[in-house]
Amino acid sequence: MTSLPPLIRAEDVLSESFSARQARDLDLRHGNEELLYGLNLLGVAGPFTRLSPWELQDVNGERLIMAASYAATPFGEMHPELTDFLRDFMEQNRAMTLPQQSVSPWRAALGANLVALLASQLPSHADSQVFFCSSGTEAVEGALKFAKAYRPNASYFISFSGAYHGKTYGSLSLTPNPEYQDVFRPLVPGALTSPYGNLEALKTLLRRVGPKNVAAIIVEPIQGEGGVIIPPAEFLPGIGELCREHGIVCIADEIQTGLGRTGHWFESAAQGLDADIITLAKPLGGGITAVGATIARADIYKKMLGGLSSKRHSNTFGGGALSMAVGLKSLEMIVEGNLPERSRRLGEQGLARLKRIQGRYPGLLQDVRGQGLLLAMQFHPMVAGSLPLPGAVKELAYEATAILAMRELHKSGVIANLSLSSKRTVRLSPALNIPEELFGELLDRVDDFADRNPSAGKIMTNTPPELLARLGAFAATKPKKRTPSDG
Repeated sequence: MTSLPPLIRAEDVLSESFSARQARDLDLRHGNEELLYGLNLLGVAGPFTRLSPWELQDVNGERLIMAASYAATPFGEMHPELTDFLRDFMEQNRAMTLPQQSVSPWRAALGANLVALLASQLPSHADSQVFFCSSGTEAVEGALKFAKAYRPNASYFISFSGAYHGKTYGSLSLTPNPEYQDVFRPLVPGALTSPYGNLEALKTLLRRVGPKNVAAIIVEPIQGEGGVIIPPAEFLPGIGELCREHGIVCIADEIQTGLGRTGHWFESAAQGLDADIITLAKPLGGGITAVGATIARADIYKKMLGGLSSKRHSNTFGGGALSMAVGLKSLEMIVEGNLPERSRRLGEQGLARLKRIQGRYPGLLQDVRGQGLLLAMQFHPMVAGSLPLPGAVKELAYEATAILAMRELHKSGVIANLSLSSKRTVRLSPALNIPEELFGELLDRVDDFADRNPSAGKIMTNTPPELLARLGAFAATKPKKRTPSDG
């Protein structure tokens, strides 16, 4: 009998006797090596340790303010109120942990609270129902299936340019980004794309394919991965009118914008859209676990999960007691802290500060955008836009601008996000409860970054030539098709 290898014990990781060097070596060897290699080249791969819910320390002992995590850490890292509750949950919970075929008090409580909160903003959802899953992309997949079951004879789904709905097959098919789509073609049939923010173009598309042939229109009220793109005021209400007129299911993807990030409970509702289905995820997990939710009107819900078809869509871990408990407590903390209002107020201050930085350094920042604590800085390209670069090379140069800007921000003590569908855009999405003094320090550090990089070209000259060469060699291995330029 072959003896088993010695295993790394959980206690070794918890006690930190499993070193940062070991973690890096093994993650590179057995994980997403290419991603981690690229981050390691930039000096931003970590691992990081928590100093406070809002601050991390890197392997060099540098203190960093967390403004990333793709809007999935509403309270920062391991907030004491949430971790104290989890200790109580582990000691006191007697409910079934994976109640797939039974009533669950945790699932019931969270579902009821989400519907009540949604109905307070959109009264038409008073009798809506919730399907729980484990991620945002699963929430979207569920929404697409609900829509198809409701309109079984319709063949098309419409999303918008610059959209990001996830990377499983259905959600990827509605994420019109060739870099992520092309190698996986053919995708789910019937996916159509219309220009974001252009209501007339959507009407033209509907006339071309016939409204009766469209199962659903899915829209982000603000595009996150698209670079924090806020649509014209008439866009979302216009989508709602078209869907009501033709019986098309309207899906609002609130995975990044919902539950306070943009200063509203539901950004789609704030913009005047009463969608049929709402998808949620990121903040419900509290930065600790994975929770996704698809909220659908009762008649739509029952079309897919009615009667003996009630197991037509299921999820092994969705609705589990631990994830529901975290979601319930996270929602409670957002409500009791009035974090949407706090996000709105701090976001206004942050955007005003970014605009002042842009005004002082117009050669660095082409645009700054934001709503609540979802903020974006779009950089001028490091290389002159007039240079006759081939398309793929230009896109890589644009992407490198944001990548190296993220590195420079890191050197100033800020962890920021890239934007998957907007190559020259870096996003700031700090915790909704970040202390005001620390939020001010975060903006001071962005100011320091701009002082050291007063133009986009300076970002490149501040990068060591050896690192530029190594990054160039790394980039040469990437797919040739790139997302169309945002510049």
